[in-house]
Amino acid sequence: MKKYKKVAVGGTFDKLHKGHKILLLKAFEIGEHILIGLCSDEFAERIRKPHPTARFEERLEELEFFLKKHNLYERSEIIPINDPFGNTISNKCIEALVVSHETKEMAIKINEERIKAGSHPLEIIIINMVPAENYKPISTTKIREGEIDREGHILRKL
Repeated sequence: MKKYKKVAVGGTFDKLHKGHKILLLKAFEIGEHILIGLCSDEFAERIRKPHPTARFEERLEELEFFLKKHNLYERSEIIPINDPFGNTISNKCIEALVVSHETKEMAIKINEERIKAGSHPLEIIIINMVPAENYKPISTTKIREGEIDREGHILRKL
């Protein structure tokens, strides 16, 4: 029996890497049904990442492949999101939110907005950033720059 019926997690999930996978797997570990907010192309552009971002369809396909490979697809619902809140404010069924230390401030803002809207705050589950071999957090930026691979293995020294 999972601790929560519905858990939310969100992100750009560009160059799906070990850190993303651990975040997602944590959500499935604690929740029966996982709502995955996937940044739309427009939202990804507004975030102004320091690198280009793969198109929504490519990121969705990669995410679906990962979920199917781990037999988690049937327990998930992937929705496009156009802002940092997605539907976490309006969806009263969500009980918990899984975030990284990097995004915990947004989780706090989500709870503030839920309280204003008359909903219960979400349980916030924070996972540590996943380190690469150089002990720095794995990130899509470092992967796109060719410094590390998606598992955090060093490809070149900077």
